[in-house]
Amino acid sequence: MTLIIIVICIAFAFDFINGFHDAANSIATVVSTRVLTPGQAVLWAAFFNFVAVFGFGTAVAKTVGSGMIDISIVTTYVVLAALIGAIVWDLITWWLGLPTSSSHALVGAFAGAAIAKAGSFGVIIASGWTKTLLFIVLAPMIGMILGFFIYLLVTWISRNRSPMGVDRWFRRGQLISAAAYSLGHGTNDAQKTMGIVATLLFANHLIPKFEIPIYVIIGAYLAMGLGTLSGGWRIVRTMGMGITSLKPIGGFAAEMAAAATLFGSSALGVPVSTTHTITGAIVGVGSLRRLSAVRWGVATRIVWAWLLTIPASGGIAALCYYALKALGYAQ
Repeated sequence: MTLIIIVICIAFAFDFINGFHDAANSIATVVSTRVLTPGQAVLWAAFFNFVAVFGFGTAVAKTVGSGMIDISIVTTYVVLAALIGAIVWDLITWWLGLPTSSSHALVGAFAGAAIAKAGSFGVIIASGWTKTLLFIVLAPMIGMILGFFIYLLVTWISRNRSPMGVDRWFRRGQLISAAAYSLGHGTNDAQKTMGIVATLLFANHLIPKFEIPIYVIIGAYLAMGLGTLSGGWRIVRTMGMGITSLKPIGGFAAEMAAAATLFGSSALGVPVSTTHTITGAIVGVGSLRRLSAVRWGVATRIVWAWLLTIPASGGIAALCYYALKALGYAQ
């Protein structure tokens, strides 16, 4: 029982790291447009990350917990190895300032640890992975298309206003769009850890069927909110200023596009990357101004980090499981 409690604490630690790793996704645009100071933006994002606990369902948690890996193969040590793999990859990419996906790090690590335990790829549930892998491509594309058209729409609506008036109006509007994006971020991202913890509880017969207990839901959202409060300034620089230069009207369009994508995918139970989504939206907004407004070298570096995330975190988790086995802990 002690080990299970420790692993649950590590899971919430991952949610905390997810919060500060992905804090940049929630606040980069509102900071880069200088609508809020970094401190104000972090408080704003953390509050709405936590508010997502109320009434947004657990469809994503169920997909991650029981729809991607054969749950019968899961043990406490599989979950432990998965969490270590995801945390290590998150910390590496945070240190390098790369806005990679904590979501894909977690599902990749979960798969890597399970495959190491089973000794084959037969534990993978293809249907759950199909939609997840599909949305690696679709999420940034949807974000980019929505960002492009929302920016086009608000620019057209504002065409007869003075630049100062537009700036003032969208500075206020960006408070709403940043809140919406943070709400969507909390809704999708915190659920992944909920799914992992519920799997751990079910594998150890601590819950009678696979479901998400209320205390797991509150714990996951609280950990993510506290993580967001701790910041993530290395990635803020890349997301908010490294890809393109944004004004409040562009920040509003990018955040609303990303929020819409996240709410839609959460309703479908698809664990998408909030990082991919907001990056696509920012690129869409920047490309409407002109293609040269997007710093494609930075964007390309980010894409390479995305492609590496699932295999890299899976490999680290598999090595962790083998290490636990060699030490005589895992079977």
